Amino acid sequence: MTAEPTTWLLLFLLGTSTGLLAGIFGVGGGLLIVPALTLWNLPLAQATATSLVGVLLSAISGTMRNWWTGQLNLRASLELALFGIPAAQLGAWLGSYLPDAWLAPSFAVMLLATIFLINLQQKVLLESPLEQENSKSSLALKSVARIGLIAGVISGLFGTGGGVVMVPLQMLLIAQPIQAAVTNSLGAMVAIAASGLSQHAWKGDVLWISGLFLGLGGIVGAQVGTRLLPVLPEKLVKRLFKLLLLTLAIYMAGRCWFTFS
Repeated sequence: MTAEPTTWLLLFLLGTSTGLLAGIFGVGGGLLIVPALTLWNLPLAQATATSLVGVLLSAISGTMRNWWTGQLNLRASLELALFGIPAAQLGAWLGSYLPDAWLAPSFAVMLLATIFLINLQQKVLLESPLEQENSKSSLALKSVARIGLIAGVISGLFGTGGGVVMVPLQMLLIAQPIQAAVTNSLGAMVAIAASGLSQHAWKGDVLWISGLFLGLGGIVGAQVGTRLLPVLPEKLVKRLFKLLLLTLAIYMAGRCWFTFS
């Protein structure tokens, strides 16, 4: 990646846009960062590793904002992270050895699976008041374990914060409202992304300067996103999220086709 002011500016703007997504959707931003970095002809493993720098700083920024406003359920975030951290190590280790021919189509399939999860979530009935009260005090451990483990592997493997599955899985498995799922996810991503980043750093795959510019933009974007989330209509957020995932899935599938055909 060239060390030019234009490149740094583009990375900052990319980080800002993904930080905005982190604040609104509870996703780490790797969904955008990884495909975008491949446009600079970076190997997918290196793009994945570098994206986690931006993901981490975006998650810290958004979580600090949620904590300051009293929206953060710290216990829920820590429970998710407890299972996500070791899984992120596994995902990062696998990502360093799997070729792009495997990672790119897997990334596309993951995005399409997320769309399916969101659609499935819309069919889930509202929980009872008693279940709502229990979910606020402590999330069901088995469900949290499944969510954290899946999110952790995806975070380390694909350079995301894991929120792309943590948010819909929380709504599905423990009937969390979308705003609570987003804030829980963002808080857990701080620890999960840090875990995945440490493994990639050990392998020497991280481009630190590029990641820093991504992260600076992410800090700004996450502050804006966390302010927008409470005022945006839920239906609009879901539709835009699914459109984004579908677009990225098509891009990654096309990249794989033209690269390896």
